[in-house]
This record gives sequence, structure tokens and C-alpha cells, in this order.
Amino acid sequence: MLEILGQGEAGQPLAELTRLHGIAVSTIRRWKAKSGGMTTDETKRFHLLEEENRRLKKLVADLSLDNLVLKERGRKKVVTPEATPQSQTPLKREMVGFVRPRFGFGVTERRACRQLGFWRSTHRHNSPGQEKDETLKTRLRELAGERPRFGDRRLHVMLEREGHRVNHKRAYRMYRAEGLAVRRKARKRLAAGERLHKPLVCAANQRWSMDVMSDQLASGQRFRVFNVVDDFTRECLLMHVGTSITGADVARLLTGVLAERAQPAMIVTDNGPEFISKALDQWAHERGIVLHLNRPGKPTENAYIESFNGRVRDECLNLHWFQALPRARLIVSAWHQDDNQIRPHSSLDNHSPQTFARLIQAG
Repeated sequence: MLEILGQGEAGQPLAELTRLHGIAVSTIRRWKAKSGGMTTDETKRFHLLEEENRRLKKLVADLSLDNLVLKERGRKKVVTPEATPQSQTPLKREMVGFVRPRFGFGVTERRACRQLGFWRSTHRHNSPGQEKDETLKTRLRELAGERPRFGDRRLHVMLEREGHRVNHKRAYRMYRAEGLAVRRKARKRLAAGERLHKPLVCAANQRWSMDVMSDQLASGQRFRVFNVVDDFTRECLLMHVGTSITGADVARLLTGVLAERAQPAMIVTDNGPEFISKALDQWAHERGIVLHLNRPGKPTENAYIESFNGRVRDECLNLHWFQALPRARLIVSAWHQDDNQIRPHSSLDNHSPQTFARLIQAG
């Protein structure tokens, strides 16, 4: 335009300009009226100023719009996309969708994400594993219902055994989101003192531990549970339920266990009346088995059986209301089998005791 107007100012007739450039006379006249008789340099400078003014106006408008978006964000507390579904606080993804219609088409998705400090890739991300998560959550709830005293680690092991490929951190997030956390009881803090360390075991049937627990039926009648554990494989060799357990009963029950397993070199017990009886002492002497009695009032010296007793109390006895002794025997027997064959033990690399024993035997 400036070049054509310059040729007209130089004295070239309008008719020649229209033929030369293929432009109507009225168009040239409008261009001349718009320039207001300015020279070419003045016209260029004027258009540069117009363009600069337009850019400054757009910049001011953008800053004002961004300021309004930030003010709108300040009215609401915004959280990340990982917030729980129960939360009433809007997600950043929802905030982006709220800001854009409110301020019209001037707020693009790119600008809204930038002002909210939110990556566009995250905003547009659509997780393909939602259906898989729902399946995992359903199975996690089922396992937690079947084993109410299992925490997230053992439930994760159970999921992996069933073929679910899930990271332990993801399983923990689902575990917390579903509200499956197990209430932990506060343990009594014991006074620190010097401990007597027993020799470490390195093979099955090298050392056993045994103890007696107590509980009651719905009628108030007390009953006892006699437990025997292999210290190396963590296998529960015996769980006997009875109203009274004497030293002779202990000797008879251990004889039954020896019919299926090799004889141990040592058996660790506490100072209960059934363990310091003459009948059990005579039985052990005849077979050459050492009975190691813990010091009175020092149950932690028999940590293997104490740990096992804690699991029995937490996962079996405290969960059931025993109406009769046969019912108690049935429930305890089922838990005994589950502990040996299925329950993951963290000390055995999350294997069950029988699986660990087979792995050790296979070498």
C-alpha cells in the first residue's frame, strides 16, 4: 500500500496505477484518505505505533485476565489429582474446567493450566487402569474381610499370589483409600536389660518351642491351647485344645508329633506347671532331649513361641466367640492349617512355613 501511494505522490496517474497493480481507483483513494496525506516514512511510523499499541493492550488484557483467574483460584482450596474420592475439595482438573467457561473463550486450556500450576499432560491424562483398580479394590476388600487382622503388606502378598501385578505402594494407597487400616494396640514398654542369647538355629527340628495359652467359652468355662513351633521353619507342629493340660498330656502329645517328624535336640519352654512336671522330665530324659527353661518372668527369652502366640491371639482367638469346646477345636484346627500352608511370614521372605520347609529341603 505504501509503495503504491508513494508512486501516486511521485506524479503517476491513478489510471496507470490501477492497470499496473490491478487495484480499483476507489481503493487507492481510501488508502490515501486513511494515511491523511502523510509521507511514506510517517505512514510506516504510524503503523508501527498502532501495532505496538495493539500489543500493549493485548498484554494488559492478558495480565488482567490472569489476575482474575488467580483471584478465583484463591477463593477455593485446590488439591492435586491424587485426592481421595470422599474429599469435597475440588481437584485441579475440575478447577481448570471451572475457570474456562467462567471467563469465556479468552482463557484457553493452556493458560488455565499455567495459572493453576498444572501440567496439561496431567490434565488430559485419562488413566486406562481404572477398571483394573476397581477389580483390585474389590479383591482387596474381600481379602481384608477374610483376614481382618492382616495389614497392607500381607494383603499385598496375598494379591501377588493370586497373580495380580500390583506395586506395594499402589496396594498401600488402595488399602488406605478403602479404610482398611488395622487398629494397633499399644504395647507395654519393658525395661531394658541384658539378654541371654541362645544359639542360632540353622536347620529344621534343631530346636522347638512350646507354650500354653488360655481363653474362655461363651459359658465362661476356661480352656487352654497347647502350641509347639519349630524355631527354624516357623511351622506350627501342634495346636491342642483342652480344658486341662498336664505334664503327662504334654509328653503324650509330643510323642505323637515325633511319630511324624525327626526328634529335636532342644525344646524351649517357660516355667509352667505342665513343663516342670516329673512326667515331662522323664520323657525328655529317655529320649535325650534337652528341656531349656526360661528364667521366671522373662517370656521374651522364648521369642519364637511368643510371636506365634501373639498371632494366634490376634488372628484367631480374639476374632471368634466360642460357644462350645468342639467348635473351638474346629476353628483352631482350621487356623493352624492356614498358618502353615497359606499365611505369608515376613521372616520367611513372605513364604508360608511349609513352602519354606520344602524350599530348604530342595536346597
